[in-house]
Amino acid sequence: MRKLTLALFLAVYICSVAVHSRIRQKRAWIIDSFNIEEENPGPFPYLLGTIELDTNYKVNFVLHGSGVDKEPKDVLEIKERNGQIWVHKKVDYETFQVLQLTFEATNVSNNQVDTRLGVEVRILDINDHAPVFSPPHYQATMNESTAQGQVVATMNATDGDDSQTPNGTFSFNIISVTPKTDNVEFFFEPTGASITEIFFRGCLDYEKAKKYTIVLEAKDHGDKVQLSSTSTVTMNIIDKNNHLPEITGQTGPGRVKERESGVEVLRVQVADKDSPGSQAWKAKYTIHGDKEKYFQIETDPKTNEGVITVLKAMDYEEQTSRNVSLSVANEVPYFSCEITGRPAKRLWDVKTFNEGPGKSLPGFPKLYPVTIAVEDVNDPPEFVPPVRKVGIMENTKLGTHLCTLEAKDPDKTFASKFHFTKGEDVDNWITVDPETGEVFTAKVLDRESPLLKNSSYSVILYVVDNGEPPMTGTGTLIIQVGDLNDNLPILEVNTLGMCLLDKATMTNITAVDLDLPPYSSPFTYELLGDVKGKWNIDPTRGTTVHLVKEKTVYSGVHELQIKVSDNQGLSLTQNLSVTVCDCTSTPNCHLRRSSGAQVGSTAVSIMIFTFLLLLAIILMAFLISCKHEKKMIMTDDEPGWHLLESNIETLGTDCKVPAKITQVESIQTLKAKPNLISTHDGISKQEVIQQNV
Repeated sequence: MRKLTLALFLAVYICSVAVHSRIRQKRAWIIDSFNIEEENPGPFPYLLGTIELDTNYKVNFVLHGSGVDKEPKDVLEIKERNGQIWVHKKVDYETFQVLQLTFEATNVSNNQVDTRLGVEVRILDINDHAPVFSPPHYQATMNESTAQGQVVATMNATDGDDSQTPNGTFSFNIISVTPKTDNVEFFFEPTGASITEIFFRGCLDYEKAKKYTIVLEAKDHGDKVQLSSTSTVTMNIIDKNNHLPEITGQTGPGRVKERESGVEVLRVQVADKDSPGSQAWKAKYTIHGDKEKYFQIETDPKTNEGVITVLKAMDYEEQTSRNVSLSVANEVPYFSCEITGRPAKRLWDVKTFNEGPGKSLPGFPKLYPVTIAVEDVNDPPEFVPPVRKVGIMENTKLGTHLCTLEAKDPDKTFASKFHFTKGEDVDNWITVDPETGEVFTAKVLDRESPLLKNSSYSVILYVVDNGEPPMTGTGTLIIQVGDLNDNLPILEVNTLGMCLLDKATMTNITAVDLDLPPYSSPFTYELLGDVKGKWNIDPTRGTTVHLVKEKTVYSGVHELQIKVSDNQGLSLTQNLSVTVCDCTSTPNCHLRRSSGAQVGSTAVSIMIFTFLLLLAIILMAFLISCKHEKKMIMTDDEPGWHLLESNIETLGTDCKVPAKITQVESIQTLKAKPNLISTHDGISKQEVIQQNV
């Protein structure tokens, strides 16, 4: 407020001084109003005006400020003596609208500034700028299914001329649309002095126009001349699904051989007016009425055809043909837009439909019937039943009849005779009569064979017809083998080690029997010979029992005989070697027998040679002294069989005692099982069993 008061005071003072001077001294500043029109072409320099001064003394004029010594420099010049102002070059209104200047009058006699006054020179605007769009070109993309009234583009333009004059104001106008179609119109609505939005009304149709080019003009309102510019809007339309696909025909055999799968049987063709290759054009087929899922249909990506393939083999005897229906749709939902009126208002009257979940056009999808014929071929014969089980006891004599195979031919057209043959029979257990299908054993069956699983042996069988070509059916024969008590219980180990202590000690012994219960465990154990007060078994019955050593037994190797009987009383007498030693020096007595002090390589060689020589002598003595004829094994009650006396502190006798077998009455025969166990008289178990039989 204080500054405003001071300014008013100065203004009043200056005016009063000027009036007073003019009255008293009859002199005054005569300053015209100066205007420069921008872009004045000259010629330069030209006189802008003259400052006149009524004074009785000489005055020099000086001009400072914009247009002289400030930007834009060197535009104006004042003549020092006569006050003429000259213009030397053009001035751009869009850069400088007003030139701020200072005039000074200096008394020549005393070089004192007489008067200083600020003056403005206005630059007059001319219409030298057309409205300019930003950007000059505009790209827009719109789906064909877009509803009318959507903004296509927002356009912006500016004019460098004075916005307060007609030169700097402008209007928009659509001057052309290419191509011209009857289904759509474009219009604009200004949203400000320099911004407008372009819209469309009607229904976009990709098939009528894939893109539109819209030329928008902006023209100013200049008095003398109107300037304008244009911007191009290119609106690209993305094709959507406004045409329904329709099945037009089919190609292919339309038939399949029974039992055939994975083959193409039919192709269906479809017509669609949408853009080829687009999602609106790509067909998506569905099969109806195929509950068993015999078929599948896929789209050929190149031709858009529906390709029907057989997934599951079919049987001519069940059905000679299959009837299904097909429908087709597109990968994207269907829509439609129809113009019903073109009223003189912002938007037209249109009718639209958009497919969605649970929403479809009445009468769609349309069903296209298809029939696939099934061709009869020669079917393979079938075993009845396909898996047959038969039971037989082991050790049954060779050539025993097992069963008679049965088969049928499911073919009605190609019914024929057939014969049987054997497939996989790992151990060659059976023979098959090719004509009658009778199955016989080819050897004595053994339940303990390692080829059996859960006492069952499997054989693959074939039945072959005489069709063209011959067809083969496959079956399985499972032979379930019953168990007999034809195996002896034997010790798992026959060499043990025990520690020498001042009290009775014990260790475990276990027997095994390849037979199944009740022909195997629990076993009964019995020590034979002079063992009273030295050795005993506790308990005597079970699978694993305790061998008890009394404290009266001294260190050394002790040869014991143990009779092991199975649950049916079938027994085997076996030798058990027990080494007793002082465990404080040797933790494992059993190893002590076979180990000794380490010796040099020369000593080892001598020992090996001596051992081989001794072995040869022992073998010769054994052949001479122990050779005898194989005879029927006697029971324990018969004469001629006895245990040889042996000092338990020594390694035994020259000839080992034969094992004894007690046979129960229920056993009819015993099988020979070589290499399972050896008795100690040089007679194998097989020989023992055969002699007993």
